[in-house]
Amino acid sequence: MKKGILDMLWPSLCELRPDSVPSIVTGVKAADGVRSPREWRSFLQQMPKIDLHRHLEGSLRLQTLAEIAEEHGIDLPSYRTEDLRRYVQVQEEEPDYHRFLAKFRLLRRFYQSREAVERVATEVVADAAADNVRYLELRFNPIALSRAQRFPLRDVVEWVTRAIARAQQTYSVTVRLIMQIGRDEIPRLAEEMLELALAYRDQGVVGMDLAGDEVNYPAYRIAHVFWRARQEGLGVTIHAGEVGGAANVRDAILRFHAQRIGHGIQALENSEVVRLIQERGIALEVCPTSNLQTGAVRSLSHHPLPDMLALGLRATLNTDDPSISDTTLTDEYLIAVTTLGLGIDHIRAMVFHALDAAFLPEEERASLRKQFEPWSAVSLPELL
Repeated sequence: MKKGILDMLWPSLCELRPDSVPSIVTGVKAADGVRSPREWRSFLQQMPKIDLHRHLEGSLRLQTLAEIAEEHGIDLPSYRTEDLRRYVQVQEEEPDYHRFLAKFRLLRRFYQSREAVERVATEVVADAAADNVRYLELRFNPIALSRAQRFPLRDVVEWVTRAIARAQQTYSVTVRLIMQIGRDEIPRLAEEMLELALAYRDQGVVGMDLAGDEVNYPAYRIAHVFWRARQEGLGVTIHAGEVGGAANVRDAILRFHAQRIGHGIQALENSEVVRLIQERGIALEVCPTSNLQTGAVRSLSHHPLPDMLALGLRATLNTDDPSISDTTLTDEYLIAVTTLGLGIDHIRAMVFHALDAAFLPEEERASLRKQFEPWSAVSLPELL
C-alpha cells in the first residue's frame, strides 16, 4: 500500500521527545501531558473545523471509483482500489504542478450518470462530517463534469445542489457551493456559468472561483465575469500564487476582484503584494499537503504558513483535494502543529479567519460562530 503524507511523517513524529515538541495548548507544556502526536491528532480531530477550499472533483473515494468504473464499463488498468491509487492519488513521485493537475483528467471520467454525480457529492459531505468539519465551501466545475457524457450544464448544477441539500441535512454539516471556471475557458461559457450561479443562489451557490493552470493561462479575457459576480453579491475566490508569482496574486485582487485567494503562498516574495493583502483584508486559502505535491514548496518544513500568520495575514487551513492528496483537514492541522511548529492559538486564529471569510450573510455567520465559541477556550486535556 502506498503511503500518504502523514503516514510518511508518522515514524519521525512518534520519535519526538516530549521536551522537543511545541505545545499546542496555551499554558500547557509537554510535561503537563501533551506528549505525543496521537494525543494531538485526537484533539485536532475532535475540534470543529471549517474548510473553505475543497474541490468536489478531487474528493472521490477509491472504492466509489472502482464501483462506478465497473458499472459503466470505464476502461481502467485495474478495478482494484489499491491498483487505482497510483493513478488518482499523488504517491511517492517527484512533486510537479502539471502532474498534479493531470490527476483530474482521469477523475472526471467517472461522472457517467446523474446517480454517480449525486453519489460523489453526498460522499464528500459524509467524509467532511466524519472529520468534524462543521462548515464546508465545496467548489465544483459544471463544465468539466458535464463533458463526460455531454450533460446539459444546468442538469449537472441541479444534481449537485440537490445532493448537497440532502447530504447536509443527513450529516449536520453546513455546506455552500462555489462554481469554478477554468482559466482556459472561453468567455461565452464563463458567462453562462455566472448565470447559473446566480440562478442557483437559493440552492446554496455562494461564490465563483477561477482555477487551473495559472502559469500558462492568465485568463484576463474572462475577468469581467468576476467583476459582475461581485456586483451581483456573489463571493469571489481566485487560485493564484500557488506556483505562479506574486504578480498573479496582485492581478487576482485588482483585475478579478478577489475577496479570497486560493493558496497565495508566493505572495510573500513581494512586500507590496503583502501590503495589498493586508490593506484589503484578503483571506488566503492555504493547503500545505497540496502545496508540497505540486512543488509549490520544496518541503513542508519550508512552508510559509507561519510567516503568513506572523505578518498578520488572514490565512486559513484547507484540504484542496482530499482524495488526490490522501489527506483530511485533521491531517493538515496536524502538519501545521508537528511540522510547522504552530500552536493552538494559531490554529484557533485560522479557524476564526475562515469563519470571518466564509461567503455567508452576517446572520448566518453569527449563527455558525455560536458553534465555535465554546471551543475557543477548551484545552487538550479536557478532550482526551
